[in-house]
Amino acid sequence: MENTLKFTKLKFSRIVRLGVGAALILVGASILAHTQTPAVKLLTQKALSEQAALAVAEGALEKCHADGFHISVIVLDASGLIKVQVRGDGTGPHTLEHGRRKAYTALTFKRTSAETAKAWAAAQTPPPVIEGTVAAAGGVPIKAGDDVIGAIGVSGAPGGDKDEACANAGIARIQDLLK
Repeated sequence: MENTLKFTKLKFSRIVRLGVGAALILVGASILAHTQTPAVKLLTQKALSEQAALAVAEGALEKCHADGFHISVIVLDASGLIKVQVRGDGTGPHTLEHGRRKAYTALTFKRTSAETAKAWAAAQTPPPVIEGTVAAAGGVPIKAGDDVIGAIGVSGAPGGDKDEACANAGIARIQDLLK
């Protein structure tokens, strides 16, 4: 009987220790989960309006027309959707898609498509395969402060550097909005 009583006390002691340990783990996990839960809030962000997107496209078209170039212009919003698309007179059918890819590249990598092309060319490993991107100059991100709120892609001028100059002229049209 005495041995049974000792065994029961030992068994009870183990159960209590296991129960206390489990309770401590649950309390600790609950506290940890509570401190890591992000605050629920709404985001406030700037977005490219249709009027701003139109002004960017018009500025790029005017610059390239003044330089004697026929171009297509694509302006994307921050999610990569087309906000404005204009296929210029005398441009090839490929200029729309090529311009969109330039803009998408600038949007995706948050730098000009020319900078991305240079980085890919200098890399020791192959560039990432991201559908819709292209290693060609003419795409420029549209930034409000440090935030990329859209991008412009220009295609059709005789050289990506000229496409990029027209894109920058378009962005300059709304520079006061981007501060």
